[in-house]
Amino acid sequence: MLSTARVLRLSRLPSLSLLALLAAAPTATAAEGWSLAPAGGGRPACYAEGEPGTTLQDTVSVTNPTTRPVTVRLRGTGVPITLAATAVRVPARTRADIPFTVNVPATAAPGDRTGAIAARDTDGREATVRLQLHVNGPKLSALSVEHLVVHGDRITYDLVNRGTTPLTPSLAVHATGVLGTHLDRAPRTLPVQLPPGRRLKLTEPWHHPALDAVDIRLTATAPGGAHDTAQTSARFVSWGAVAGAGGALTAAGALFLVRLRRRWRRGHNDGRTAEPPRTEAELTGAVM
Repeated sequence: MLSTARVLRLSRLPSLSLLALLAAAPTATAAEGWSLAPAGGGRPACYAEGEPGTTLQDTVSVTNPTTRPVTVRLRGTGVPITLAATAVRVPARTRADIPFTVNVPATAAPGDRTGAIAARDTDGREATVRLQLHVNGPKLSALSVEHLVVHGDRITYDLVNRGTTPLTPSLAVHATGVLGTHLDRAPRTLPVQLPPGRRLKLTEPWHHPALDAVDIRLTATAPGGAHDTAQTSARFVSWGAVAGAGGALTAAGALFLVRLRRRWRRGHNDGRTAEPPRTEAELTGAVM
């Protein structure tokens, strides 16, 4: 039996008033014989609005116009809902009001969410009331590309949502070496949804060159202006393709020329700002 619910006994009212009250009562998804609706009348759904970290309050009503009692169990879905009671016995020709609270998480991103309160009787009949929750706050679109690592046959990296709105990011991949461009993937939408504060570890497949020093750059973007770039470099030497000591000397000489040419390019940068330092990794072409 609900101790906090306010119970209105309609049997004491004149019959005309009873009919008028029942005719005016809002019906959400009404089950046979009894109904569930937002308290107060005239509302098709419950509506809550507040800042992250706040607790919001409202009330739903179970109206039983029949000649026998009904017992219903209530639950909230979709958003954090706490009901004053999860089981209510409603006498005949009676309405029970059940308060509830909506707890907005402190980390909730601004925007709209949809929930519901459902009531179900012992016969399996169910009624629901929709709940619309609006979380206040500024909308910020921001992301970062982190932990970029080049392996023998793949590139791994993390995408992190640093903003307050869900993101559907796009990614472009570019790899250029002394001997030319090895990878040039135009921006494409990734098949992921990145909620605020979420981190995802992702992988880009690729076929590295047998011999070159390569700069790898990943650029991530998302609607709302989110943008970030991460880059690293790697040197590839496929010793398995070199036969004998003479071949090894040839490969070593080629690698020396690659390094010498790279240093020359950096030293003759036409007075422009020097390139930022990179994290380099020596790769041998083996699958990591």
